[in-house]
Amino acid sequence: MMDFNMFQEVVKDNILHSLPAEYKEASVSVHAVPKVNRTLHALTVMLPDHNKAPNIYLEEMYEHYQQNEDIQTTLAEVADAVVEATKEMSKVNPVLDADKIQDNVVLCLVNSKQNEELLKEVPNRSFQDLSVIYRWVVNMDRDGMQSMIITNDFAAARGFTEEELFQHAVENTKRICPPRVKSMQEVMTDMIGEDGMPQELLESMGVFDEIPPEKNLWVITNEMGINGAASMLYEENLHKLAEQIGTDLYLLPSSIHETIAVSVEMGAPEYLAQMVHDVNMTAVTLDERLSNNVYHYDKDLRKLELATDVPEKGLDGVIAEPPMIYEKEGPAR
Repeated sequence: MMDFNMFQEVVKDNILHSLPAEYKEASVSVHAVPKVNRTLHALTVMLPDHNKAPNIYLEEMYEHYQQNEDIQTTLAEVADAVVEATKEMSKVNPVLDADKIQDNVVLCLVNSKQNEELLKEVPNRSFQDLSVIYRWVVNMDRDGMQSMIITNDFAAARGFTEEELFQHAVENTKRICPPRVKSMQEVMTDMIGEDGMPQELLESMGVFDEIPPEKNLWVITNEMGINGAASMLYEENLHKLAEQIGTDLYLLPSSIHETIAVSVEMGAPEYLAQMVHDVNMTAVTLDERLSNNVYHYDKDLRKLELATDVPEKGLDGVIAEPPMIYEKEGPAR
């Protein structure tokens, strides 16, 4: 069985033979594409007189090849994906109007160390061991949200500086994806209630038993539940929760979609960081991991900073290089 490098070359050299006749003169390339927490390898098949083509990510296709061990079958699957993606791309024609972009750019958080290559290509700013990047929300409906990461080239072509993107995104994120803080008890009650479980059964399970605020877990996300960890940037919500609990907070980044806040009385930060790491490695997909560190929010100083520093435990499980030095900046207000 060929390895992934050879697989890429074979697909690149032979894909035109599996495509319809109109692709005969198409140009074929394979290139690395930085994504959140990882780099993927994309096949593009550019038709003559076209200026864009969809990316077909070969990692998934290689998994298919490993399962069937038949390169001809896999080439046919890749060809089908190219044709279908090209058709879908022709249907999508987002309006690249600067006013619409500035009204729909939102904040996202990614891990700085894990995304060094991505950060070279996108406007960003440091926040502890994380980086703020920006997404343009193209569409929102009942099925979810469609968005794209704003690159340096995209921003420059439309005249946006990183500072302008940040200012727009701080306000837009609160409007488009309003921050939400709920106790884990409330979250579980909502989830179980959506499944139609009878009230009496919920009560018998102790779902509604009162838990003191300082003993509860608090989920910080947004109303969409997508890229909700960016809600930790809004300091006023952290302050309100800390005042409610009556103590400083530790923030545990459970994924790019949400952060868990607990009272500092719930345990030592090193112990909590080990929990975060274990959950990341076993229950969170690589593309959704945010950090293995824990953060401390000081309710009197109204300041958020790192409580731990565990760079040797990379998000991908690879032992990292010596620790980077991060600026300890305060969250947006």
